[in-house]
Amino acid sequence: MTIQEGFIEVTGGNVWYQLHNHETNTIPVIILHGGPGSSHYSLQGLKALAKDRPVILYDQLGCGKSDRPSDPSLWNISRFVEELEQIRQALSLDQLHILGHSWGTTLAAAYLLTKPEGVESVIFSSPCLSAPLWAEDQEQNRKQLPEHVQATLKACEENGTTDSEEYKEATAQFNKQFVCRLDPMPAFLKKGAQYKNPEVYNIMWGPSEFHVTGNLKSFDCTPRLKEITVPTLYTCGRYDEATPKSTELFSKLTPNALFYVFENSAHMPYLEEEKEYLKVVSTFFNEVDSKKSFLD
Repeated sequence: MTIQEGFIEVTGGNVWYQLHNHETNTIPVIILHGGPGSSHYSLQGLKALAKDRPVILYDQLGCGKSDRPSDPSLWNISRFVEELEQIRQALSLDQLHILGHSWGTTLAAAYLLTKPEGVESVIFSSPCLSAPLWAEDQEQNRKQLPEHVQATLKACEENGTTDSEEYKEATAQFNKQFVCRLDPMPAFLKKGAQYKNPEVYNIMWGPSEFHVTGNLKSFDCTPRLKEITVPTLYTCGRYDEATPKSTELFSKLTPNALFYVFENSAHMPYLEEEKEYLKVVSTFFNEVDSKKSFLD
């Protein structure tokens, strides 16, 4: 396998990318990581998809190995959509599949709604396609936490102390239930913290997964999902903060969509059920490539 690595100039700076290729003559897939302000780090295992097709991983501007400019005006969804198109042009990705995870699905949907040519399919993995609906779902999820944890979260949010240690500890309880249920948490994930940029996350999203205060707060593309007509796969974990109920709703609003639940996962089935995740994702892309009726 060959690995090509480098930087691409985009609006605001340079982004790092890595291309994995077994020299297969198949349509590549580009991976859109979560966050905003996270990195490809936790998704690096998806390079295993390169047995069937070229895989492009990249760190969005502001995080990971990419430049970290100090201009807050860069942290908005329209610039990230522009960035994705610039990466496509630089790598001559005339045809491609898109796999977005979490915030990466927000970016994927916003990009697809610009009606780009050459996108063969899309996977919305643990999707966030409506920030208001996401916020509603997290209110319900929070009610499943111990009462003292709920009280801590509420008090810190009301007092403006969401940067406190007690808020972080309470948030960790939420994450164990709805983000990653592996116990212990994979050690390598802790190493990935250095690649995150909390500033981007706070400006666009907020202080936590479930307290949405950033500029994505009103994002909701559900009325336009009917415009996404390429073959589409929606996936989530049974215990996902991107709830099965909402994920299935999105799939029903999308014309050519499938829906799949990973029964033993929360928000990170690509780690929690790695083999199953790779199997489901690769099967979908292969069937789209072979022009089979993937809805059969």
